[in-house]
Amino acid sequence: MIFGVILAGGNGNRMGNTDKPKQFLEIAGKPIIVHTIEKFLCSNKINKIIVLCPEIWKEYTEKLCREYFADKDIAVISGGDNRNETLMNGINYIEKKYGIDKNTALITHDSVRPFITKTIIEENISYLSEGKICTTAVPSTDTIFISRGGDVVDMALKRKECYQVQTPQSFFAMDFKKCYNELSDDERKQVTDAMGVFILNKYEVSLVAGRNENMKITYLSDLHVAEKIFELEKDSVEV
Repeated sequence: MIFGVILAGGNGNRMGNTDKPKQFLEIAGKPIIVHTIEKFLCSNKINKIIVLCPEIWKEYTEKLCREYFADKDIAVISGGDNRNETLMNGINYIEKKYGIDKNTALITHDSVRPFITKTIIEENISYLSEGKICTTAVPSTDTIFISRGGDVVDMALKRKECYQVQTPQSFFAMDFKKCYNELSDDERKQVTDAMGVFILNKYEVSLVAGRNENMKITYLSDLHVAEKIFELEKDSVEV
């Protein structure tokens, strides 16, 4: 089975003084998370959609799913303390309810990236069909410096070799569970996404071409940018 896993575990602290987490704020007349779920429903290659959110927002998320997707079977479950613990919650739910085997695959995506397309989702699925794990990414347009102390530059990376990571990130449930469980506590603190778990375990991670519009809505100013993107795209069909 292929599961579309929408990660809505953040509290949106960087968004500023809002009455709810950013994934529930409205853009173009609907909550951001609703736009994102709609994109996943466009692909008939996904067997089941699971939304992971903070426990205190679980009832609210279920209400939104009933309101906008009454005829769809979308599971809403509680996330964990961080991104990878949230993914483990999702995998444990899948294992308990459906069982997992070597072909159980997850297409994981940030709830606050509503400009994902069917094409990108199915490109991720295509890589999985070849047994490859992958992350969506775009070439970096900025030069990247590394500064270990945050005050001086330690190293400049070659821009042509740098990519900005987006989502979806796609992989097999059994592989992620095995890799994550083998990490030390210190290693778990190092990694901020699923691909970090695989890289520490020496897995090859393939790159799927993303799009610059597949932005992560993080700051208040991003809401205004997102509104403009919706305005520009409303008369076009992205496939």
